[in-house]
Amino acid sequence: MKILILPYTRGSFWNAPSWFSERLRKEFPQLEVVQLGDFDQVEGQIRDAEIVMTWSLRPEQFNAASKLRWIHSPAAAVHQLMFPELIKSDVILTNGREVHGATVAEHVIALIFALARKLPLSMRCQQKHVWGQNQVWESQPQPREVAGATLGLIGLGSIGTEVAKRASALGMRVVAVRNRVEAEKPDNVEQVYAPPQMDLMLSQSDYVVLAAPLTSSTTGMMNAARLASMKADGYLINVSRGPLVDESALADALRSRKIAGAALDVFEKEPLPPESPLWDLENLLITPHTAGFTEKLWDKHYAFFTENLRRYLSHQPLIAVVNKSKGY
Repeated sequence: MKILILPYTRGSFWNAPSWFSERLRKEFPQLEVVQLGDFDQVEGQIRDAEIVMTWSLRPEQFNAASKLRWIHSPAAAVHQLMFPELIKSDVILTNGREVHGATVAEHVIALIFALARKLPLSMRCQQKHVWGQNQVWESQPQPREVAGATLGLIGLGSIGTEVAKRASALGMRVVAVRNRVEAEKPDNVEQVYAPPQMDLMLSQSDYVVLAAPLTSSTTGMMNAARLASMKADGYLINVSRGPLVDESALADALRSRKIAGAALDVFEKEPLPPESPLWDLENLLITPHTAGFTEKLWDKHYAFFTENLRRYLSHQPLIAVVNKSKGY
């Protein structure tokens, strides 16, 4: 049985380190493990691979993989793998949502505190050698406490549930929107709304966090109309995928102060182009798609993948299986 590990891009943080395959070979000596550093040999190596770990795959590569039975994406998002050939096939698709949930949730909480306590403004003052006490106090909205604020979650998957857990522990009121309203409500979420009720959720939220998968129904969901439904002193946070937000509409809303501010970790185009007007918006906090960063990232990926690998080898159900018809 052959496992093929494909790169994300050259020299990227997202590439599995060399020790990943070395440890796999030691722990599973009965398996052939091949880890590629580039894409030059993909077509040849994938033909007899039964398991592939990859961020993306082209349809022609998938079609060439006659023995393929399981694809694992280290990412939480799998929209880049949602082509008809894979969707219609019997190949199992799993993702890394269980790996990223807690780490991304911590990033969300950091962004909430940064926005609430006006940290970006203090940092700009520091860069100018300005004692900005008056600027911070007179800014609108003024610095606020997180306890007692309402957090609105769009998505209650692995990331959303971890955000809710931490926000509730901080004394925040948590409400959410998700497709499966009938599913059991987490204890730390006060109210779960169906997607048609999203504007109701937006209108009461001090912080709106996007943690939904990228699908045809979520693309562009935060448009001008949805932004207008938010509180004037509310903040938008996106740690999901850039295309969920209409960036032009968001820029307009931020310039005109229709909402207080935003924090984006993901963008329609990455890296964010230097000429993007988003860079110059003072009420926008930008992090360069680092919400999932942790020094423990690949240790966590290894633990998760090998747990699923043991399940696969013993014919047990896998964890974090993607519903290919839904795209998440």
